[in-house]
Amino acid sequence: MSAEVKTAAAPEAAGGAVAPDGFGPWFSRAVLRNGPLGGLVALVVVMAVLSRDFLNGQNLLNVGVQASVTAILAFGVTFVIVSAGIDLSVGSVAALSAAVVAWAATGEGLPVWIAVLLGLAVGVAAGLVSGALVAYGRLPAFIATLAMLSVGRGLALVISGGSPIPFPGAVNALGDTLGGWLPVPVLVMIAMGLIAALILARTYSGRAMFAIGGNEEAARLSGINVKRRKLVIYALSGLFAAVAGIVLAARLTSSQPQAASGYELDAIAAVVIGGASLSGGSGKASGTLIGALILAVLRNGLNLLSVSAFWQQVATGLVIALAVLLDTLRRRSAR
Repeated sequence: MSAEVKTAAAPEAAGGAVAPDGFGPWFSRAVLRNGPLGGLVALVVVMAVLSRDFLNGQNLLNVGVQASVTAILAFGVTFVIVSAGIDLSVGSVAALSAAVVAWAATGEGLPVWIAVLLGLAVGVAAGLVSGALVAYGRLPAFIATLAMLSVGRGLALVISGGSPIPFPGAVNALGDTLGGWLPVPVLVMIAMGLIAALILARTYSGRAMFAIGGNEEAARLSGINVKRRKLVIYALSGLFAAVAGIVLAARLTSSQPQAASGYELDAIAAVVIGGASLSGGSGKASGTLIGALILAVLRNGLNLLSVSAFWQQVATGLVIALAVLLDTLRRRSAR
């Protein structure tokens, strides 16, 4: 009797009766896994339909430039979020690093390359302080980086005296174009994205980030020095923030103490929209790039459609909420 039942069921499975039942879950998983990319494509199509100027080559390059600073910041934040942390200080650290570069080169007359190294070192130092407060001071990451947000912005105001400082001409090239059409900020964004992807996928620190984010206690028991890794994670976030600040100042041709204000929220949003989980253990540099592009495409398209800046904030908030909802559904599907 058992053999007869199995024999009768086999043609049903082979004939495709099971396929429709299996298609739903497969389709749901495919949508959830590729949601950020699919969302970007859908958004581009919608904006292209609503505005004939959107697919103009120059406008698409503008989208890349608009996304560049946010993406660079977000690559650094990706390391922190993958490890189940948060970094609210990246916007202020970006402004502080740019202020140090401008002060050292323009105010003190130091060689440009030394000024740039000082700016990068300040970003790393700020990250190390945040990391030490989290790892050794046992402060919640939210509080530690919120404190650094205030300290970084305050120091930027002190160094600049509250006024913009002209940026050295040699560094301003980072805000220019190559051949009159290819924006250098986009090239820097791509380079930093590749570095972030390499760190996450090919280094011990990258593997440790995922392990800590997945289960910090298990990571510690497996031999990972969690406290030291957290120092590295926040230092990397500070370094990427410094690069973003220098690129932004080069675009503006000056270091402005209030520059990058609020960019930390855009960076976190880009990471989340790109598919990373705020609970840690998952995230990709490519997803973060897609998240930054989604934000840039959305704002650029709404500007072309002459939508009020107030409604643009509403639209951005809805996109972030949708991204978090998809992250929740993805984790439920995985379980």
